[in-house]
Amino acid sequence: MTNHSETTGSSENGDIEPTAYDRHGADHQVTLRTPAELADALPYLLGYRPEDSIVLVALHDRGGRGRFGGRARLGIPAGAEDWASVARQLAHGLVTGSERRGTRPEQMIAYVCQEPAPGESGRQVMERLRPLVQSLRTECGRLDVTVIEALCISDGRFWSYCCPIEGCCPVDGSPMGLPGTSVLAAAATYAGLQVRGTLRELRSRLQPWETAAALEQEAALDAAGMALVPRILDEAERVDVAQETLDLAQLIIRRFAAAPPVSGALQSDLRDDELLAHDEAAALILGLQDRTTRDRAAEWMEGDEAAPALRLWRALARRCVGPYGEHAAAPLTLAGWVAWSTGDDLEAREALAMALGADSDYLFARLLHQACNEGLDPESIRRCLRAERKDRAVAADAEVADGSVPRGASVSGEVPASTALPTASRRRRRSRTADGVEGRPRSAEPDGSRPRTPAQGTARPGGTRARTSGKSGSRRRDACSERPLPGSNGIEGDG
Repeated sequence: MTNHSETTGSSENGDIEPTAYDRHGADHQVTLRTPAELADALPYLLGYRPEDSIVLVALHDRGGRGRFGGRARLGIPAGAEDWASVARQLAHGLVTGSERRGTRPEQMIAYVCQEPAPGESGRQVMERLRPLVQSLRTECGRLDVTVIEALCISDGRFWSYCCPIEGCCPVDGSPMGLPGTSVLAAAATYAGLQVRGTLRELRSRLQPWETAAALEQEAALDAAGMALVPRILDEAERVDVAQETLDLAQLIIRRFAAAPPVSGALQSDLRDDELLAHDEAAALILGLQDRTTRDRAAEWMEGDEAAPALRLWRALARRCVGPYGEHAAAPLTLAGWVAWSTGDDLEAREALAMALGADSDYLFARLLHQACNEGLDPESIRRCLRAERKDRAVAADAEVADGSVPRGASVSGEVPASTALPTASRRRRRSRTADGVEGRPRSAEPDGSRPRTPAQGTARPGGTRARTSGKSGSRRRDACSERPLPGSNGIEGDG
């Protein structure tokens, strides 16, 4: 049982990924009663199959039944000396996050997921991670939240750390069911929920190239930097570069939208990579380092624009190769924003976390990451961006009406780049700052309003790489996998 008397150090929030409380209709409720059902439920609770992960799931009491609340996940540290602090961080982050949403958890379920190292068995993984699980139970107990079940999932099998019956569970663990064959899987499919593979597969769509083509892209970034950075640093030229960047981005978005669809994430990404030239990617990556340009690009977040825009931001993140890893913060943040705006919280959190891995001081990514983790509604941000777009359109129409801008000229980035204004006219119109003062230089911003210059040794997005999944075990039933959980008539999950 959880030991409430053990003392531990202070708690920290750290890089915790709690999801908002899921609310589906009553028709989508599924009751889980056994450890086997809980083990099968984990990918559906997270939306992906975790690897090398510690997961805590909050439970809330609803009429004698536990109901799933927030979830929190962290990677398993390689060194056991860090396990206690990570357990403290995870437990405190999930409990306080739930409290901020007004629903303090009454109970917890803990998972540790890790594939065996070469020469190691799943049972050895379970025994090796036992101190980590005990730390999780202790930290939750310290917060007066009981861990009613703790499971280890490894090598296609699972073990319960909480089974009170001696000799109940097979020493070699109980086999996991075949994916997609459980009642929960059927209910999740009916409800429109889907499991997205692993985080490693999701991150691979956003990580920089490590192929021979990366050298060609790096050379293009070097050349673009020599041409664009001096222009961006010049206040008069800077507005021209911003418009050129937005026009080029819209040109590529239209190109992506017109491309024939292909099946599979990998094939889709390869197609997009072929549609984007090295020099085009370099110009966009450097142009998006300007905060105002990036904010304009963030307006392509809904409707028919959203999907091809997200594909473009993913493709640009993959092009931030070599010493340009820090530049990925801008396209990764835009990818995270569009994903969140279109309802994909999983990709949003991963993209924003990778943006902070590329540049920990990138303010836009930090604010969006916090808002997404808190389960806030992105509509308030969308309203602001819509208003900005509308105000620019109204101002542009007014300038056309009084003759200061020729009719049909490019005034808001909404028409093809081939209709661009003469340079002098664009400078006169676009050099106004937000407060109406023309020509006043902007101060540097912590999230990239000034262009970045490449530096060796910059952080690369993506964090640590996850382990690959292992073999699946044979089918076998046991008493523990069928026993009801203590103190509960079953857990209602949203499937």
